Amino acid sequence: ILGTLDPLMETDIEILINEDTELQSLLKQMEADFETIGLENAIEPPSTIKAEILKSITNSGQSGLKPNKTYTLYIGIAASLAFLFMLGSFFLYQELDNTQEQLQIVNSEIENLQLELNEVSDSLSETNKWYLAISDPETEQYVIKGNNLLPDAKLISYVNHKTKSVVINTSKLPKIDDDHDYQMWADVDGEMINMGVIARDKEVMTMAYIDNAESLNVTIEPLGGNDHPTVSRLIGNVYLN
Repeated sequence: ILGTLDPLMETDIEILINEDTELQSLLKQMEADFETIGLENAIEPPSTIKAEILKSITNSGQSGLKPNKTYTLYIGIAASLAFLFMLGSFFLYQELDNTQEQLQIVNSEIENLQLELNEVSDSLSETNKWYLAISDPETEQYVIKGNNLLPDAKLISYVNHKTKSVVINTSKLPKIDDDHDYQMWADVDGEMINMGVIARDKEVMTMAYIDNAESLNVTIEPLGGNDHPTVSRLIGNVYLN
């Protein structure tokens, strides 16, 4: 641009400028800035030069002033360095912007992986808890089989009176409509006490342990469960030892 660059570099720069309108606008502004920089950093010529100029004017009023070569050279060098610095900064800014975007994407992926890892960890922890409860020698297994209302139903329960825990396997319970839920009850001296609503999306889950329970019972209740059992919709029960 200033005639001080390598021809090959000058060609590459011209191609970049022609292809990038944003860079063209930037360079126009830079040209104005370079002129200001050059004027602000101009070197005061020696007094002898000034005398020669005045002498030349005196000798010939029609003679034009010759540009100071040193002045022009310094302006060219300063402008070239400033241009190279600005061009390098421009591309560095673009690379930094791209790097920041990629870093944001990577951070987002890491967060998603961390969430998945936490879910897997929680699932393994829950599974391990169930396994320990079921494999405990003190755990007793009871199978609740469906009656005439739902003959294909089956629910396996694991009761441990020592640890006061109840784990159930619901994989053999038939799917139920969206307006109802299965609910489990413990019979204590003829009173049905709520053990909890059986989740639709879990095959293995824990239920509330009820002291002195004589039997375990499963009913079909309105969605979300009921505060008392609907005896007419009892689908099965089993007596405890």
